[in-house]
Amino acid sequence: MILLTALGLASPTYAWAVDTEPTRGQGPDGTAASHGQRLDRTVPRVERLLSQLTLDEKLSLLHGAPDPASLGQAGHLPGVPRLGIPPLRLADGPAGVRVAAPATALPAPVLLASAFDPGLARRYGQVIGHEGRALGQDVLLSPMVNLLRTPYGGRDFETFTEDPLLAADLVAAEIRGIQDEGLIATVKHFALNNQEADRERVDVRVDEQTLHEVELRGFEAAVEAGVGCVMGAYNKVDGTYACENAHLLTDILRDRWGFTGWVMTDWSAAHSTGPALRAGLDMEMPDGTYFGAALKAAVERGEVPEAYVDRAVRRILTVRERFGHLDETPRPVRDAAAGAAVALEVAKAGAVLLRNENGTLPLRAGGSLAVIGASADYPFVSGGGSAHVVSAGAESPLAALRRRLGEVAYALGEDLFGKAIPDAGFDSEGQRVEAGWVHEGSLAGDGEERTFVLHYTGSPVSRPDVLLDGEELFPQAPGWGEYFVGGLTTTAPDGLNVRRATRRLAPGPHTLRITAHEAQLFRLRHITAATRARDVAEAAEAARAAEQVVLFAYEDASESLDRATLALPGNQERLIEAVTAANPRTTVVLNTSSATAMPWLARTGAVLQMYYPGQEGAAATAAVLTGDCDAGGRLTQTFPVDDAHHPVAGDARRYPGTDGVVAYTEGVHAGYRWYDAQGVRPLFSFGHGLSYTTFAYTGLAVRADGRGGVEAEFTVVNTGARDGVDIPQVYVGPSPDVRVAQAVRVLAGYRRIALKAGERRRVRIGVAARTLSSWDPGAGGWVLGTGARTVWVGASAGELRLTAEVVVRPVAPVRGR
Repeated sequence: MILLTALGLASPTYAWAVDTEPTRGQGPDGTAASHGQRLDRTVPRVERLLSQLTLDEKLSLLHGAPDPASLGQAGHLPGVPRLGIPPLRLADGPAGVRVAAPATALPAPVLLASAFDPGLARRYGQVIGHEGRALGQDVLLSPMVNLLRTPYGGRDFETFTEDPLLAADLVAAEIRGIQDEGLIATVKHFALNNQEADRERVDVRVDEQTLHEVELRGFEAAVEAGVGCVMGAYNKVDGTYACENAHLLTDILRDRWGFTGWVMTDWSAAHSTGPALRAGLDMEMPDGTYFGAALKAAVERGEVPEAYVDRAVRRILTVRERFGHLDETPRPVRDAAAGAAVALEVAKAGAVLLRNENGTLPLRAGGSLAVIGASADYPFVSGGGSAHVVSAGAESPLAALRRRLGEVAYALGEDLFGKAIPDAGFDSEGQRVEAGWVHEGSLAGDGEERTFVLHYTGSPVSRPDVLLDGEELFPQAPGWGEYFVGGLTTTAPDGLNVRRATRRLAPGPHTLRITAHEAQLFRLRHITAATRARDVAEAAEAARAAEQVVLFAYEDASESLDRATLALPGNQERLIEAVTAANPRTTVVLNTSSATAMPWLARTGAVLQMYYPGQEGAAATAAVLTGDCDAGGRLTQTFPVDDAHHPVAGDARRYPGTDGVVAYTEGVHAGYRWYDAQGVRPLFSFGHGLSYTTFAYTGLAVRADGRGGVEAEFTVVNTGARDGVDIPQVYVGPSPDVRVAQAVRVLAGYRRIALKAGERRRVRIGVAARTLSSWDPGAGGWVLGTGARTVWVGASAGELRLTAEVVVRPVAPVRGR
């Protein structure tokens, strides 16, 4: 057994000099070490400011407050004008800077991840970092690095992957890009916030090996990349809320990893004053419920030593000083063209071609084309919630294809926003009303289901009351969900808020009462079985009349709400069945958030996964469909066949939890590792993605590198007639010498390469000792997996083409640090 800490191959545990009341190795004076380098106990400017701050002023730096000059950002701290400490503004930003002003709407992080390109991730981060500073922000509440544990996760599109190695590579690169530009990055959500269902209360139970090997690797990489801030998660971890969990915030984050920045809560995720501060929490957002007056009273009563307040203030000011944020420095000018160029590049690089039969793609030049689907004519830019970015405008895919190909037929296929209600008794095309306006009328039911669609101006919560037979059709949703807008279906093309409700109306009259509470424009429309049938029939007719078809399918997702199923929403499955029956040369373009079930797959000609592609998504989609560029992405998550065959299916303990507890009983077998361990065949494997050309792999040679790692070398040949992009992947099997659980195989390396037709290239991929190691709770650290290890090279986790064996030997301990 080779313990990596002893060999100098893992983060050490540090000893701390403390002033008063040490807490598990982290002193309240905030002294810290980072990657083997102790920081001076005093940073002169920070210490001088700290000595001059009153208790009230210190506390004002530890919690959010309203911003009198709000720029539309997520959070604000007022600063201390007396001492020249500027305000602090914090903006959401998984896919761009979320403020009131226009910003570059980048592709969703899961689409960025599909490029398997840390260099591109750094440039993605640089765009956000530059724009964040230009738009008046100091801290970015991103990136998110929680792993894709469940395909139902409402924020799956905001994060990267189900694989720890790929997550670590990408989060480190993006953070470096963000902070290159002077914006402080915040890695989130620490830790195990892998679902939105009951996220504010659920207790995640996980063993120590799974915690370190699966979830924490990305967070550790963020710390190694120098991230300035860590956001604590809503959920509990082994019985204790993450934002007051000393094992996470002190034992791991600071003692083991040497983190020197500050820890903030997720919004309203604080649950205590003294316990949270002692455990390592530094900042409460968005207000001061616990770190405001309550903390002041606790200090004045002697329950909490002021040294703990000083520790938190010191951490925050030290990071702000490191980034030059304690001075009012000039801000850059936003470069919209540069942002758009990166957005386009990322969308093309991450596009994943899942299926392509009989040369369906690229589209044939000169062949008649029918484009179908609501999201073809109404651009689907981003998901909802924290990831929604106000862009300056986006082209629709239909417009991009017409610009590229000329004449293109179009059919709606599925109506998202409803049609006028003939017997409504008011103007369902748009009614301007004053506060107090009341309408009473009736609707005739026919025994069929219909979906009512309410459009209205104002804030998302300002909608009128609509009572059908005395029952509110659009009740206020609990929690944050009411405030989260964006995506495709929550906003009409003209900008009005949208809400939907489906009811079956028995034959006969039904009462309708509408009451407005403010002056506003509203529309009440509906979608019926008859209108759905007409839309599908028109789409099928357009498909029959064309030589080739592109059908755009959607699935909206947002923070605060998990998906209920892997099926496409609405009438889309029926639409796809009708269109593919009319024309088998149909390509389905998926603007979806995560894995999707595809019972219709075999009837399609091609399927292109574009996730949420950002403001340049239309141009990127058109470029891939027409063959102007190769589909350059590969799946960073496994797509299951259906709702019954994936890692958390059929076991409520795993998801969404029972009695408020979620158990990670799959252990280290996360994502594709579970499919391997259980022998379950997925719809599409992790790493899967096709090209418009073909590639062959030959000549695998593997050797130990003498440092506990290995090196794999092989040749990739473009065997097709077109230039193309390939992402060969290296996987490694278990060690015979390790006593803890191991996966059948894990991703150990990858390389994104572009090859011209007929070109061959020798590729060398290094596998670090850390990747060949397991976390051993008994040893309290990483243990190198020695002995004979199998190495595979393949196009995905399910298509392994080359195999070799290498012996990993112990390495000599590194003496001294």
